[in-house]
Amino acid sequence: MDSVGEALALAVRLIISGDRDVVAATSTSLSVSLTATALACLAGGPLGALLAMQPFRGRRAALIAVNALLGLPPVVVGLIVFLVFSRAGPLGALGWLFTTKAMVVAQTLLTLPIVVALTHRATAGAWRDYGDALRIDGARRLRSIAILLGMERTALVTVALAAFGRAIAEVGAITIAGGNIRGDTRTLTTAIVLETGKGEIALALALGLILVMIALMVSAAAHLLAERAGRG
Repeated sequence: MDSVGEALALAVRLIISGDRDVVAATSTSLSVSLTATALACLAGGPLGALLAMQPFRGRRAALIAVNALLGLPPVVVGLIVFLVFSRAGPLGALGWLFTTKAMVVAQTLLTLPIVVALTHRATAGAWRDYGDALRIDGARRLRSIAILLGMERTALVTVALAAFGRAIAEVGAITIAGGNIRGDTRTLTTAIVLETGKGEIALALALGLILVMIALMVSAAAHLLAERAGRG
């Protein structure tokens, strides 16, 4: 490749033509990240709301731990998943190592603290304002959680977008857990690292352009939702 301009032009052609490697990496990235985000939201949303409304011994420590886990090194998460699903690991019999299932587990572990922490912040104010009314109304814990989440649904969409943005940009954990297998566990981020190392700059640029476009769409959606919530 003689110039960056030529590499960029070829990258655009690869995207437009639907290059097999580009499509496969994009599809795997979206599938794994969307699944992990959904699982993290299903588990982390109610947990975050529960932390906002339910006083208990150790609650402050739990909140500190959740926020501390926001900085959990991805490669450590990947190593944990690798050890759990390796042949000698406790779940090795499942045969998930170097599959998209292990990648989903890794991304879920990484995004879960984000969902819990941001959901707690989103619902804490609503609980302060309406918690007494819910208690007087006799709402049970699960119903109160559902009401809180419903009241803050716009904020929770932003939470989900933040979790998805974190997941799809991940490279370290999913490389260890998934093995970066072409046409199977290779994602946009892992393919960019591999193709750059091989000198396939045009393909790396094509994958990078798609990743940037996805990131921009996520950021734009989050911004528009924040503006809408502010006007509301």
